[in-house]
Amino acid sequence: MSNTVLISIGTFGSKLLSFLMVRFYTGILTPGDYGTADLIMQAANLLLPVVSMGIVNSVFRFSVDHPRSRKSIFSAGFYTITAGAAPLAGIALLLSGTSMFHGYAALIACYTLASCYHSLCAEFIRARGSTALFARQGLLNTALVVGLNLLFLVVFRLGITGYVLSVALADALCALYLVWKARLWKLLIRHPRKRMFRQMLRYSIPLIPTTVFWWITSVSDRYMIAEFLGADANGLYAVAYKIPTMLALLSGIFLEAWQFSAISEAEGSRTAHIRFYSQVWRAFQAVMFLAGSGMIALCHEEIRLLAASEYYDAWVYVPVLSFSMVISAFVTFLGSVYMVTEKSGLSFWTAMAGAGTNLALNLLLIPSIGIQGAAIATAASYLLSFIIRVATARRLLPFRLYTRNFLGNFLVLTVQTILAMKSFPGWYIAQLTCLVILGLWNGKSLLTTVRKIRHL
Repeated sequence: MSNTVLISIGTFGSKLLSFLMVRFYTGILTPGDYGTADLIMQAANLLLPVVSMGIVNSVFRFSVDHPRSRKSIFSAGFYTITAGAAPLAGIALLLSGTSMFHGYAALIACYTLASCYHSLCAEFIRARGSTALFARQGLLNTALVVGLNLLFLVVFRLGITGYVLSVALADALCALYLVWKARLWKLLIRHPRKRMFRQMLRYSIPLIPTTVFWWITSVSDRYMIAEFLGADANGLYAVAYKIPTMLALLSGIFLEAWQFSAISEAEGSRTAHIRFYSQVWRAFQAVMFLAGSGMIALCHEEIRLLAASEYYDAWVYVPVLSFSMVISAFVTFLGSVYMVTEKSGLSFWTAMAGAGTNLALNLLLIPSIGIQGAAIATAASYLLSFIIRVATARRLLPFRLYTRNFLGNFLVLTVQTILAMKSFPGWYIAQLTCLVILGLWNGKSLLTTVRKIRHL
C-alpha cells in the first residue's frame, strides 16, 4: 500500500491529465488531425523498445535485485539507449519518405529518445527506493505537459506538431531534472561489468518482440482504421480509446507498485509468496471488474463531458474497449509472474498469440463492420492472451485464481458490454443492475482487503 500511494502520486497526475485533456485536444484539433497525431505518437511508442533494446525493463529488474551493482546497471542502460540513436536516425530517414509521416520523422525521433532517457532515469530511481523523488518528477511532468500544450496549441497554434512536441519536451526536461536531483551523472562508469551487461541483455532482448507484439495488439488497429476508413474514423476511435484509459490508469498505478513488491516478496517463503499473490489477485480482479462496469455504464456521459460534440458518436466503442482494458490489466498482472521468475520468453509466446489474433481479426472485421470490428478484435486478443497466461503462469507460481468469483464477474461484465452497445429502452436500468450485482458479488473480498489495510 505504501508503494502504491507514493507511486500513484508520481503517475496519477500525468495519466489523469491525458484523460482530462481530451476535451482540450478535441476542441482544438479536428478528428483528422487528432487521428494523425495519435498515429505519430504510437509509431514512436513502437520504436521505444527497438531503440532501447528493452533495457529499461532490465534496469528496473536488476537494480532491485543487485543494489551493489547499480553503477554498472545504470551505465549499461544509458550506453544502450545512446547507441540506439544511430539506427533511430536511419529509421527516421525512412519514415520521412512515407506519406503518413512526411514532415514528422524528426519529431518522432525526438519523442522516442526523450521518452527512453526519461524512462531510464525514472525507473532507476524507483528501483532504488526513491519513491518521493519519483512522485515529484511525475508532478513536474504533468505541469510541463499542461504548460507546453497551452503554449504550443493555443499561443503558437502548432497543431499536430505542438501536440507531440509538448510531451517530448516534457520528458526531456524531466530526465534532466532527475539527472540533476539524483546526481545520476556520478553513476556513469566507462566500463560496466560485462557479465551484468550480458545478463541484462539476456533478460531484455526477448522482451523487444514481446513489446512489439503488445503494440500490434493494442495499436495496429488504428493504422488499419486509417487505411480502410480514413483519418477521421481513426480520430473517433482514438478518442473512444482514451476514455477507458482511466482503467489503465487505475491498474497501472497499482501494477507499478506491485512489480516492486512482487520481486521483494519472492525472497521469502514460497508458501507465503503464493498466499501473497492469491490475496492480491482476489482484491485486484474485484476492483477492476467494478471499475470496468462503472466505465461502461457511464459511457454516454463520459463522451459528452470529455470530448467535443463532433466526437460524440465514439461512445459506442467505449464499452468493448473498457472490457478490453479490464482483461489487459489481468494479462499484465499475470506477467509479473514471468518477471519474478525471470521467464521473459513466456511473455513472448503469449504476446505473439495475441498479436496474431488481433491482426487476423482486424483484417476480417474492420472492412466488414467498421470501427467496432477493431474494438472486438482487441478484446478477443487480450482474452486469448489471458487464457494462455493463466495456464502458464500458474505452473510457475500456483496461486489461487478464485475461479468461481472470476467467472461470475466475467459473465456479468460480458452481458453488460453487449447490452451497452444497444441503446434500448431501460438501458440505464440494465447497466445499474449489472453494477449492483458486481458490487454484491465482490463486496466480501473488498471488505476483507480494507480490514487488512486498516490493521497494517
